[in-house]
Amino acid sequence: MNHGPDDQNPLGFDSDELALRRLLHQAVEEIEPRDGTLDHLRQAVPARRARKRQALVGMAAAALFVGTAIPALVHVSGATGSDADPSMAGHYSQAQGGASQGKGPDGGESTSGGSSGRSQDEGKGEHSGGDSGKGSGNGNGSTSTDPSTSTTAGVAACTAAELGSATAYAAAADSTGVVYGTFHYTNTATAACTVTGPGTLSFATGGAADATRIGVNRHVSGDAAVSLPDPSLELTALVLQPGSSYDVKFAWVPSATCPTDTSTPTPTPTPTPTGDSSGSEGTSTGGDTGTTTQLLVAEGTLDGSVSLTNSAEGGVAAASTTVSNACAGAIYWTGVLAGS
Repeated sequence: MNHGPDDQNPLGFDSDELALRRLLHQAVEEIEPRDGTLDHLRQAVPARRARKRQALVGMAAAALFVGTAIPALVHVSGATGSDADPSMAGHYSQAQGGASQGKGPDGGESTSGGSSGRSQDEGKGEHSGGDSGKGSGNGNGSTSTDPSTSTTAGVAACTAAELGSATAYAAAADSTGVVYGTFHYTNTATAACTVTGPGTLSFATGGAADATRIGVNRHVSGDAAVSLPDPSLELTALVLQPGSSYDVKFAWVPSATCPTDTSTPTPTPTPTPTGDSSGSEGTSTGGDTGTTTQLLVAEGTLDGSVSLTNSAEGGVAAASTTVSNACAGAIYWTGVLAGS
């Protein structure tokens, strides 16, 4: 049997498959694409290919990232050593080579203060302080100290048993009339103790000194006590080793001289002789008369003094000294300073 061109089976189809193929061709003979379909295919096909490429690139990048990140993470997690640098709060500790009693400079006055039997509670802070007002009517005045840190853990506060040596001195007045001095405390025990503040400062007047004209101030930068140590050197807490010492310094800045005794008449100067200058022995000259008058005026100045007392923190020890020829002025004092 001969087959026509459509019955030929170049692909190896049987007669049923060829019949189905003809039916399908006939079904779509009249179907035509819409306008713009070809343009749409020309754009959609390249866009789909681009998205496939991007997806492949993203997968490759993700694989590369995972391949490099995992070894680095393993390295970091397993790393050990001293890279960590934790900080820990410590306390200030000051050790001195030995006790230094030291006398005051020439012309200074030094006295030793007694120690009371009271003990300072461990961890006690200082009361707030500031500029003191005028002294009381009985000639006594006092101030309290600035706040300080609590006692260093493990080291008890200094008591009378440790601060067995407390001395004080006042130097001679400088060219401006300012008197500087020091309260000096030494740990005479065999165990360390903690100093948490400079204690308190009080004063008492004597003679012509006027307590109402005396003020007490903590030393600050720029005040009248220019030779006191800078406040930045003060310590809020100090571990005092056996044999070590600490200082509290002060300055007396006068505001007026002591008054003169107006009830004592000033002697009349001896007149200068007008005759022969070779008179009897002992005749005063004009120059001698002037000098004698100045001495008499100086002797007429009333005596006044201010006694200063520093009580160590907790009142466990005290030291006192006296500033002479002091009637009115201001007292400046420092915090705790490492002993020299």
